[in-house]
Amino acid sequence: MRKLRTLHEFLMERFAADSEEAIGYLDVALEEYQEDGDTSFFLLGLQHVIEAQGGVSEVAKKIGIAPQAVSDVLSSEKAPHLDTLNRILQGLGCRLSIQPLKDPNSSADKDYSVAPTESTDPHLEVTTESSDLR
Repeated sequence: MRKLRTLHEFLMERFAADSEEAIGYLDVALEEYQEDGDTSFFLLGLQHVIEAQGGVSEVAKKIGIAPQAVSDVLSSEKAPHLDTLNRILQGLGCRLSIQPLKDPNSSADKDYSVAPTESTDPHLEVTTESSDLR
């Protein structure tokens, strides 16, 4: 008979065996945080990866801070300070990075320039044109 496992047990096994999968999981948790601001969801994802990598004590030892400080970050409702998050992520073998948004409808990806159009009207007409930078 096949033994059933909990989701938590499954995640611990996968993340302990494959650090790339753990990093991918954190990346998804961070993307979700950026979309909806759910800090507790991101911190839960971080907690899962920390636990799979030996637990709070092991990660705290790697990064040189007190285990209680790591536990406090994980149990808080507030987003961690950037320097603390950076140290924790480095202890897990990853880092934060900045990437451009990939949404084709985002105004951040568009160049809106104002250009005159030809007109027989003595008044100048103006239009806005959108063109992709890529």
